[in-house]
Amino acid sequence: MAELWLRSRRAAVPAIPAPVHSDEEVRAHFALVIAGCEVWVLDGAEGAVVALLVLRPGWVDQLYVDPARTGQGLGSALLDLAKSRGGGALDLRTFERNVGARRFYERHGFAEVATTAGDNEEGHPTSVTGGPHQCDACWRPGGST
Repeated sequence: MAELWLRSRRAAVPAIPAPVHSDEEVRAHFALVIAGCEVWVLDGAEGAVVALLVLRPGWVDQLYVDPARTGQGLGSALLDLAKSRGGGALDLRTFERNVGARRFYERHGFAEVATTAGDNEEGHPTSVTGGPHQCDACWRPGGST
């Protein structure tokens, strides 16, 4: 999972900031993610993870697709799964300058309701789906709060 995250993040630069942690730190982080979150993966024919969904209650924490597999419906399938398991509002964050991700979530019925000024490790503004009770910038299906 960490390898997919690393490939995806690097391929998305400059639409998103480069990772601020070393590869080893990312791998250690994913060991914690696996233990503390609901994790779903899609495997390719070769057995490698090609798409990743990490859920926390009410949040899409991470959704990444292998750069070689984008546009094949994998992200859509995982987002549909997240919606079915969300039990109501489902929040998520995207980097404000990540136009591709923002369009993807809009196509799936999400709408921006606020933004942040860059209060993250990368120091870049984000857009998030969800209510301002949880974050400064939120996306939520249909834009409801």
